[in-house]
Amino acid sequence: MKHLQYIFAVTILFFFSGCSVYNFTGTGKIDAKTFQVNYFQNNAALVEPGIERTFTIELQELIQNQTNLSLTNSGGDLVYEGEIREYRITPMTATADQQAAQNRLSITVNVRFVNKKNSDDDFEKPFSFYYDFPANEQLVGSRLTEALDEIFERITQDIFNASLAKW
Repeated sequence: MKHLQYIFAVTILFFFSGCSVYNFTGTGKIDAKTFQVNYFQNNAALVEPGIERTFTIELQELIQNQTNLSLTNSGGDLVYEGEIREYRITPMTATADQQAAQNRLSITVNVRFVNKKNSDDDFEKPFSFYYDFPANEQLVGSRLTEALDEIFERITQDIFNASLAKW
């Protein structure tokens, strides 16, 4: 009986390993071999220095870590480009004496995605996320790093899902 279970398990594993449509990141079959992420300019009215470089690198790393695609500087099968459109801090909640109790950092990135192997996949759209923090704290140093990490992790994953996972 154990012998039959072993053969069944090996057969199932063999079946799924030979199937090119499924993989563990949910990207399905990708005809592309290379991708490029062009530098995302920071066109927000309020400019936080260096976030455009951080965002560009985080998007590159996410795609490299979740696919077998090779990063290239030019001529990529898949091209990501765009700009940081919004970097805004707004008060969210107030205390009884009308003081801000919580602020929200919102970042919006406009993305143009081009799939040179399948133009039906091309899109241009904004991706946004936010980070809430106490109004009595300044958004600098480790607090800013924490905010950017959380926001960029979500935005880059949303871009990945829209371009490669088709979610």
